[in-house]
Amino acid sequence: MLVDVKAPALPESVSDGTLVSWHKKVGDFVHRDENLVDMETDKVMLEITAPSDGVLKSIEQGDGQVVSGGQLLATIDGDAEAPAVQAEPAAPRDATPTAGETPADEQRSEPLLSPAARKLASENNIDPAQIPGTGRDRRVTKADVLQYLAQHRSPPQVDAAPAPATDAPAASAAAPAAADGRVEKRVPMTRLRARIAERLKDAQNTAAILTTFNEINMAPVMALRKKYKEQFLKQHETKLGFMSFFTKAVVEALKQFPVINASIDGQDVVYHGYFDIGIAVGSPRGLVVPVLRDADQMSFAEVERTIAGFGARAREGKLTLDELTGGTFTITNGGTFGSMLSTPILNPPQSAILGMHNITERAVVENGEIVVRPMMYVALSYDHRLIDGHEAVLFLVAVKNALEDPARLLLQV
Repeated sequence: MLVDVKAPALPESVSDGTLVSWHKKVGDFVHRDENLVDMETDKVMLEITAPSDGVLKSIEQGDGQVVSGGQLLATIDGDAEAPAVQAEPAAPRDATPTAGETPADEQRSEPLLSPAARKLASENNIDPAQIPGTGRDRRVTKADVLQYLAQHRSPPQVDAAPAPATDAPAASAAAPAAADGRVEKRVPMTRLRARIAERLKDAQNTAAILTTFNEINMAPVMALRKKYKEQFLKQHETKLGFMSFFTKAVVEALKQFPVINASIDGQDVVYHGYFDIGIAVGSPRGLVVPVLRDADQMSFAEVERTIAGFGARAREGKLTLDELTGGTFTITNGGTFGSMLSTPILNPPQSAILGMHNITERAVVENGEIVVRPMMYVALSYDHRLIDGHEAVLFLVAVKNALEDPARLLLQV
């Protein structure tokens, strides 16, 4: 019985994907749920697995092909049996493998790699079979590749382009450029980076983007966090950060000003009766925005735990399409990288985005006296086609008031 291997169904916001690399060839026996091919979309890298055991009968779409959801990629002969494994002479039991070697019974010809690990290994011309995997089922993670690089590449070649897999004359022609230190490296733009560029340029071309600023005295939140962070960690098994406070403050402000949570669809304004908050997260492939669904119904611990999970899965390339789809408002925190002030760009089709920044001690005036307070600049970029200036300013003031008096978040006032 032939079993079809098809591209997964894609959400409306993702039209197609590119097949990056097949890990099996025609004639290979594959096991159910074994990764056959990686598919890169505008948002995530997907692993397409075998739907059943059998022999890979055909590959309909090769590496680099652009495919749509549900398209046939390959077929598997589900009636074929696994080839018999011929026993090899056993190595003497007292043989001790040398450093860097793996015992024969632990070797594998096709090591399991996460997409991020495979990309990093390929860029550095590393044989994945030489990298010990620490993930589930000895899966090689990006951290394993980085550890391998740190142990086996000393000293590193700074800014050196990888040696091209070409013939000797081509390598020789590139030598003069390397000799004078003026090295250039040309690589294709990833689908994610291309999509980010397209969406941000569309936002600038379409929306009337305006930004308003304010500053927040973070002392009350910092004091509350310092007082309860150990108890919070012990009880909820997650750290208490600033993002849960900002998420809750944003939700309460959105309730007061629903137009900030709305979007434009043609000639219509769509008011969303729910609060799906996108949290901008950095990943090896670029900036991604996973979404906190129904953030108004989440506790502080649920917000912190979910965001921590987003960050971990973003680094491993394991965020799902569902986690990256939708959102009615976005929060981005440039302060984690030291940014003092910025004007964030809208995340279409959303109409507003809040930018957080670095917390620094500054002199401020309170009750006629100069005092030092931990201050943060915040920025709200918004689509002026839909949102008036006074609504944007009042929204940002509502966020400021909630954070400078955190009791408001509990009382919802």
